[in-house]
Amino acid sequence: VEEQRARWERKRSRTAKELLETEHKYLEQLDLVLTYFVTILKAKGTLKPAVLETIFGPLESLYAASHVLSLHLEKGNLGSGLEIFCQNLDVYGHYAENLEQANKILKEQLKKNKSFRRFKKLQETRPQFQGRELEDLLPLPLQRLHQYKHFFRDLLENTSPDSAEYQKLAKAVNSVSEVSQWVQSIIDKRENSLQLLRVQKLLKGQKTQVLTSGRWYIREGWLLVVPSKGEELKRRMFFLFSDVLIAAKPCHPLHLLNSNKLCCQAVYPLHQCSVDKVFGHTQSQGGLLSLSFPHKTLLLMSSNRQDINDWYRSLTAAVR
Repeated sequence: VEEQRARWERKRSRTAKELLETEHKYLEQLDLVLTYFVTILKAKGTLKPAVLETIFGPLESLYAASHVLSLHLEKGNLGSGLEIFCQNLDVYGHYAENLEQANKILKEQLKKNKSFRRFKKLQETRPQFQGRELEDLLPLPLQRLHQYKHFFRDLLENTSPDSAEYQKLAKAVNSVSEVSQWVQSIIDKRENSLQLLRVQKLLKGQKTQVLTSGRWYIREGWLLVVPSKGEELKRRMFFLFSDVLIAAKPCHPLHLLNSNKLCCQAVYPLHQCSVDKVFGHTQSQGGLLSLSFPHKTLLLMSSNRQDINDWYRSLTAAVR
């Protein structure tokens, strides 16, 4: 038991030291943005207060919370330091919610505001920035949140369950996990919106509405459609979403506007669909899937067995 305690203590001390060192570095980076951008821009009035607020979000609050945490860590007050810090963790969620808008407004300002463009370039040439741009520094809080998760977990694992700090560390791990999930869901939603938008732009015209609230993009790829009568196989691009399967074919290569787009052929709702493997169970190449809808059966084929298995898994999961 004594040996185990000593081992825990060594690992814990190492983690606490690393947490403090990386916290100092993180504070330095936040300080760069606050000192050379936020404070000076406020004084100069180059950006309107609302624009400034949108671009930099609650960065000052993040800095203040980290500053207090580093003071506690320096004194060795690990448990109470993390307890106080976790009371302000929600700021990371709000920062993540604001980040997309922040990037959008930043791009707009760089396009239309000449004095801000010049100012930004000048600040980034300072030696303290080491060649980094403002765009590299703004996502840092979300990267730091990810690091906190691992640091706090390591500290908890190397703390004796009967020590006074164990409960405080357990609470800190819970808090950071909850906020990380919140931030991850924001990132996932944003990524999904970009995928929906990309597919919408790939399809010719606006007849097929891809951008629908609550819809999730799952996968896409080329498959062969096996016709019911003995016609030849048709190669089609399929887009699978949480509620529908869209089949499309390439537009005519000589079309002036749409040569690189796809023409939507059919939209299949998944709520009344059943999926079966016709073949693809054996070691043979490729496979065939049967999709049954109320008024139609669709036979899809691929010469790649792995591909057909992946499609089978994705389709059954989406239908379920």
